[in-house]
Amino acid sequence: MSVHDRTTTNLFVPDEDNTRLLRDAFGRFATGVTIVTAATENGVAAITANSFSSVSLSPPLVLWSPDKTSRRFSYFEAATHYAVHVLSTDQDDLCWAVAKDVYALRDRDLRRNAEGVPVLEGCLARFECTKTAVYEGGDHVIMLGQVNRAAMREEGDPLAFYKGQMGRFTAQ
Repeated sequence: MSVHDRTTTNLFVPDEDNTRLLRDAFGRFATGVTIVTAATENGVAAITANSFSSVSLSPPLVLWSPDKTSRRFSYFEAATHYAVHVLSTDQDDLCWAVAKDVYALRDRDLRRNAEGVPVLEGCLARFECTKTAVYEGGDHVIMLGQVNRAAMREEGDPLAFYKGQMGRFTAQ
């Protein structure tokens, strides 16, 4: 029996009438989960993002892609500096809190980096960035940032996102 005999493939052409199918197909790619923070006049703004990726080692660049229709978009569009925090499985409650409330971190005593960006401690990794470019990407934008500083912890499992659910990936 071949692999093709055991699986069903749903072939479709993405359009406005089947965006749920496309979203589900995108969800088949397991990703890590991040929280991006920025300083605003109202305090710390935070957003969850699974659209994070490394881009370059020299210069050190990363990207992430916020939704232009998000109520949080304006905070990150205006920010010159931001921090991307790679979450561990022990931070799933924090992830859900930020997903529900842009100001979920407001009452936390967060350290601010040299650029004034509030940063979370205890993440698997943190990338403190200066926004260097923004590219149109349909209903999202692609934000490119140069990494000014990075931090990482040695232990812990990453919080993963797959098929619309949070989970755990354990390295062997």
